[in-house]
Amino acid sequence: MAADPLSVAIVGGGQTGTSLLKLLLEADFLDIVGIAELSADAPGIKLAEQHGIRTTNNFLDLLDDGDLDIVIEVTGVAKVRELLRQHMQESGNNRTVIMHEKIARLLWSLSA
Repeated sequence: MAADPLSVAIVGGGQTGTSLLKLLLEADFLDIVGIAELSADAPGIKLAEQHGIRTTNNFLDLLDDGDLDIVIEVTGVAKVRELLRQHMQESGNNRTVIMHEKIARLLWSLSA
């Protein structure tokens, strides 16, 4: 019996986020539920739109889905991680795991 797919969201649609999204699109065991980026012209946003993936300019919107397993933060901005953690604590979200940019880069590098 196949396990349910992991639900994943990405915060950051720049170069790292786009490369990561391309990699994740190949994984049939993932459900990519959204990507957040301030710039609507970012390559990660464009790629997500091409694949019918939800896009937003407010990364906290991605946490509204209580079933989100992993949010991958690749902005490199410490304040973003801090706000993600704070929002999860305040909302009682103890399900979603925040994957740090350095871990995401490690996994991406290993797959190359």
